[in-house]
Parts: sequence; C-alpha cells; structure tokens
Amino acid sequence: MADTTKRTTLGMVLKGFPRISETFISNEIRLLEKMGLRIHIFSMRQPRENFSHDSVREIQAGVTYLPETMTWGLPALLWHTFMLLLERPGRFFSGLKLLFSRFRLAPKKHTWLKHYMQAAFLVRKAKGMGLAHIHCHFAHTPTTVGMYAAHFEGVPFSFTGHAKDIYTQDPARIQDKIERAKFLVTCTKYNERYLTDISGGRKPVHCVYHGINLDLFSANGRPQAARSPYSIMTVARFVPKKGLDIILKALRRLRDKGLDFRYTLIGDGSDHDKVLSLIDELNLGDVIDMPGTVAHGEVVKRFETADLFVLGCRQAADGDRDGIPNVVAESMAMGVPVASTDISGVPELVEHEKTGLLCASESVGGMAGIIERLLTDDELRTQVIPAAREKVNQVFNNKKLIEDLGNIYKSYGVPCGN
Repeated sequence: MADTTKRTTLGMVLKGFPRISETFISNEIRLLEKMGLRIHIFSMRQPRENFSHDSVREIQAGVTYLPETMTWGLPALLWHTFMLLLERPGRFFSGLKLLFSRFRLAPKKHTWLKHYMQAAFLVRKAKGMGLAHIHCHFAHTPTTVGMYAAHFEGVPFSFTGHAKDIYTQDPARIQDKIERAKFLVTCTKYNERYLTDISGGRKPVHCVYHGINLDLFSANGRPQAARSPYSIMTVARFVPKKGLDIILKALRRLRDKGLDFRYTLIGDGSDHDKVLSLIDELNLGDVIDMPGTVAHGEVVKRFETADLFVLGCRQAADGDRDGIPNVVAESMAMGVPVASTDISGVPELVEHEKTGLLCASESVGGMAGIIERLLTDDELRTQVIPAAREKVNQVFNNKKLIEDLGNIYKSYGVPCGN
C-alpha cells in the first residue's frame, strides 16, 4: 500500500474541465478551496470550448488531463499501467479482480479496460500530491475511474450523482458503486429518494443543492409588470430533456393568438439542426434570436431585459432528465419569473403559483397557458417574483450550501483546512 502520511489533498475526478455547462462544479471547487481544502483536478477530457466562466479563473487547483482515447493515448496508458504493476503489484492484481467482477455490468465492453488504465495513469501522476480522498462528479465514468484509482491508492472515494449519469445507467451499476463508496452526494431531493431506494437505505445519501452565487444577481430597479412586445428567454443545451420543441410549439400557439413577443434561445447541442428545422417549420425565425453558447456574464445581461424564463424539462426516451437547472435559480434571483414543468427536482424550487408556474411535461397547451399567464397577469407577477427571490435566498445560496458540503467531507475524515 502507498504511504499514507501527510495526505492532505482531495482529488476531484471530472468528465471535463472546464465545461461551460457546469458552472456549479467550478463554483463548488472555488468555494471549497476558500474553506481550506487542497484540491487537485483530474479531468477525463480537454476543454471543448474556447472560453470559460470567471469562476474558473479563481480556482487554484492544478489540473491533470487523463488520456481520452485508446488511440493516441495508448502509449501513455500502457506505460503507466505497466509501471503501476511493478510498483504496486498487490493493489494492481486485486484491482484486476475488482475489474473482472464488474465486467458483466459493463454496457460498453470496449471501455472497461480504458477506465482501469486511466485510473493507473491518475495515481502515478498523483505521486507526491498526498491524495487523502477521491471525489467524483457524475456517477458514470468519472466514478468508475475514481473508484479504481482509490483502490490503487488505498484511499476512500465518494461521488456526486446529478441527472443523466443516474437515470441512464443500469441501477445495478450504481448500486455497486454506492456499496464501495465512502459516501455519496446528490443535488435534489428527487434524486435522493431514487438513490436511497437503489441502495436499500444501507448508505446515507446527502442532498446538497448546487446553489448559485447570489452576489451576481440582482432584481433592483426592474419593474415587475411586463409589457408587449414581451421578452422571453431560454438558456439550455439543445438536447431532448430540455423540451425545446414543446416551447417552440407553445410559442407558435401564442403567436397565433396575437401575443407579441421576442424569444432569445441561448445555447447549442446535439439537437441544433432539429431545433433550426422546427423553427423553420413553425415560421418563428423572425421573432427568435439565437446567439449560441455565451459566457455567464452575457447570460446575466440578457436576464436584465427578459420578462420571462421558460424551460420545458422532460424525461427523455433514454431516461435522462434534469435535476434543478441552475439557470432556473438564476432567473428567479434576477426577478424573472419561471415557466417550466413538474419534472424531477424542478418543483423543489419552482412551486406552482407560489414561486413560478409549472405544467405537465410534454403539454404544449399547458406550456402556452403558463407562459401567457406569467406575461399578462400583473397581479400574479407581483406575487411570484418576490416569493421566488426569497425562495432562492433561503435554499440556493451556494456559500451556505458549500459550507454544508465541506462539513460532510469533514464528517468522513476528509482534510478540510482549519
């Protein structure tokens, strides 16, 4: 077993770093560092955007990028795996036993060896860092790699489950990881119930909302009433679970009723061409602005002139669904009312007719109805907007939530500063 003295570093295994769609992770790392944690990031992918949020630049942690593929990365993976065998033969062969015991659970047989070798690469690159604990964001491949790395290093591991990583994975695979992990965290009460059920209640599931930096958002000076032409806004990845098709069809219905609006759709993704095709089919191109993926500061500026934020969250065919999208909380903090659906964890923040309006997912008519109400009912807006801001302040303050997360780490013996 590796030397366990002076272990003070928390290794954080991420799918990619930085990622423009994962502000919550960079904010978490930044605030944990302010609490005194010493963190090193292990990223399974290189950055895929040419810009990042301001919070990333405040992070002090070093970053090690793991080889992504078994093509160009194979020489490095083979070298470090072989060297690990020579340096820690006991851990290496017991790790192989663990690997083969899990092989039957692997949906993609071609990746099982890569993850094992990535873990070997990780622990050899971590020499001298004094890893005390490994935490993995997302319950799928990052946790697989982190689990093997923790075994090689002889330290505990834990993971945070979010959304797609939970609901598109065989429950048996998640249960296997839960049983081996020191603890697990998730970001909604909805997820907490699901994971507790999978684990049979044998291991506690800690629910900690992602939260947002409330210092960045203000509704001061903006009128609560909305006036035509209305400004409607969505920020989302172009993927099925965001329900962009439901929103667009609802907007077509409202336009047919004579509602005058402009719609800003921020983001990009695998369904980009489908979204463009539907916009053309519905003849909405003249009222839609699509700036693509933008930095967080630009999103905040767009909120300042928006009358409504809308998101059509749904459960996708593969089981994928949102938790609580941070942009929903940001909208509420900016004094922009939210129209969304009653899927997953969304109702934990957007309480129907209290802090926003919800409809059933997949309901075009329901979506059109709540959009129209939130734009035209001034009395409803004057009730919902301040209540939404108060709700976010109460339960989504990331400074308080990361303090809670840090205390969870402490309770399991992870070094957390003074």
